[in-house]
Amino acid sequence: MSPIARTSVHTIKTLWEGLARVPDLSKASIGTATALSALWFALLLAFYALPEIDLAVAGFFFRASECGAGVSRLVCGGFPVSHNGVVQVIRKILFYVPHITGVCVLVALIIALVEAKDKRISEFPILKQQNHDWIAKLALSLLAALIGPFLVVNVILKEWSGRPRPIETDVFGGTLHFMPAGSFAGACDGNCSFISGEAAGAGIIICIVPFIPSSWRSRLGPPLVIASIATALLRVAFGGHYLSDAVLGWLSSPVIFAWVFAVYHVFDRPQKRSNSKPSSILHR
Repeated sequence: MSPIARTSVHTIKTLWEGLARVPDLSKASIGTATALSALWFALLLAFYALPEIDLAVAGFFFRASECGAGVSRLVCGGFPVSHNGVVQVIRKILFYVPHITGVCVLVALIIALVEAKDKRISEFPILKQQNHDWIAKLALSLLAALIGPFLVVNVILKEWSGRPRPIETDVFGGTLHFMPAGSFAGACDGNCSFISGEAAGAGIIICIVPFIPSSWRSRLGPPLVIASIATALLRVAFGGHYLSDAVLGWLSSPVIFAWVFAVYHVFDRPQKRSNSKPSSILHR
């Protein structure tokens, strides 16, 4: 193998392994959660102030066509990527990856709860504490997924934001007016574009990668990270969401994940400190 080829292989291997080094947000502090929230709102303000970013990226995937007789739309056309059979299959597979990840977390939680009743664990304080921490991680991860992608994104924002999807806006062959990210003045009346539910579900995957045992993480971590990012990007390519919807949807999960664990650590830390102090009897 030539030196250039060896260098290329080494670079690819390094990048591949680097994808598995995802920060463990289960250790997040209030400061970390606040910083992620500030980043989220900063991006929202940027997309709101510069709506041309969303229009330019969506326009890159849009292909205009001639409108038929009697069609009163300003523009006709569509997003050809969404009609590609291979890409459709990939998107369908990626759609279920967060669901499979959630099932794996639930199964791991059930196993941990069963193990907690094992006398071999309950009789050793170190094992008991490790099992308790593992149960808390898994349970809080499911809670974060419930609060984030399900409640905040799908139940609240997508139903009330009013932002039309690219394929629904008159700029890209639809009938509704374009609205910037963060505007709630759009005419969409349900399952709207702001923010992407699939991207939010994919964002949870990033948060779970650090939970994978280290012996498996180098193999499973990179594909999961790639799947997480690809899920969000495909929503843009399909015309289902603007770039801002995908980015903010994807980032919303780490934000909520970090807040769930940060709040847990605030209430759990005093309890751990009290448990760690040795009991003493004062003799007079």
